[in-house]
Amino acid sequence: MNANDTFQLDKATLVDQSTAQMDRQFAESGYTLRQKLALTCRILFENGHDSGLAGQITARTGTPGEFYTQRLGLGFDEISEDNLLRVDEDLNVLEGGGMANPANRFHSWVYRARPDVNCIIHTHAVHTAALGMLETPLVISHMDNCVLYDDVAFVAQWPGVPVGNEEGVLISGALGNKRALMLSHHGLLIAGQSVEEACVLAIAFERAARMQLLAMAAGDIKPIDPALGKEAHDWILRPTRNTVGFEYYARRALKNPRNADCLSR
Repeated sequence: MNANDTFQLDKATLVDQSTAQMDRQFAESGYTLRQKLALTCRILFENGHDSGLAGQITARTGTPGEFYTQRLGLGFDEISEDNLLRVDEDLNVLEGGGMANPANRFHSWVYRARPDVNCIIHTHAVHTAALGMLETPLVISHMDNCVLYDDVAFVAQWPGVPVGNEEGVLISGALGNKRALMLSHHGLLIAGQSVEEACVLAIAFERAARMQLLAMAAGDIKPIDPALGKEAHDWILRPTRNTVGFEYYARRALKNPRNADCLSR
């Protein structure tokens, strides 16, 4: 068989070849950690995650017990790499001005429970919040949304404002080993291995919620085959694809003159 004749190859081989090619073709992001966080805030704002001052983003700094977060009082559309805070897990500010959102306390609980998590996003995106008002779990029934297939936990009962340790215990426990959590009457939580992964998953989560509400209004949502859902999840959710997706959203955000102050010059 001709080495270039791919029409005789099975699917598993084609998948392996494609993933290897992508890993060779695309480099890691050239943005710094602080820049990725600031860009993610602007990206989220432009993709339906704006809810005034509600919502938080954090990322481990590399020093145990420390993470970066945004300053309380600033919306996602105002976050830049220069106004991020470096805090400890008790939310004491170690670098920067102002204070952290007290609701970041549950982030500390998640980081303690999940050493694999390096970035957490929590927002009150409108379609997710609307679905939460119905106390309905997120249903993954479309190929685009399979990045979250079997990766979303669910809290049916609202625990109240998440500023106490009780909420930290509840949320971190409910999340388990999943990458995402749906909180009824509240919003979404993403626990990513990287900023890029968390950003892409947060956008996917809100889009999935919007699609679900549209589908529910038209009829009953039909389930997809679990094996195919898992296959699509693993195909989409790879570090290289997350980086490529993040870079696209970053380019799109930076074309907007409103985001000119996001990165230092």
